[in-house]
Amino acid sequence: QVQLVESGGGLVQPGGSLRLSCSTSGSIFRLNNMDWFRQAPGKQRELVSSITSGGSTTYADSVKGRFTISGDNAKNTVYLQMNSLKPEDTAVYYCHAVYQVVTNQKSWVSNWGQGTQVTVSS
Repeated sequence: QVQLVESGGGLVQPGGSLRLSCSTSGSIFRLNNMDWFRQAPGKQRELVSSITSGGSTTYADSVKGRFTISGDNAKNTVYLQMNSLKPEDTAVYYCHAVYQVVTNQKSWVSNWGQGTQVTVSS
């Protein structure tokens, strides 16, 4: 069964940086896209950034110029470099992927990681 494994969250001071990683395990045939979402207490989950297997990227307006998403197709892994972090970036960050598995190459699967806590505080 395919799993998304996240790492890199933690506590950082305002203005600091963190690098999140999300790697996939299991028999993935093809990735369509991988995304980062976040959810702060009392707020809805929001899309932070997305990248396709072709390298196209999107960013939420609130993180443009500060966050950078990148991927490694060979490893089916996505990264989120977060710079100039602000207290309002504090949230649980979730990795999301849409992919096809080796055993069924006709349907697309949507899957989520368990989330990693990012806290920006002085």
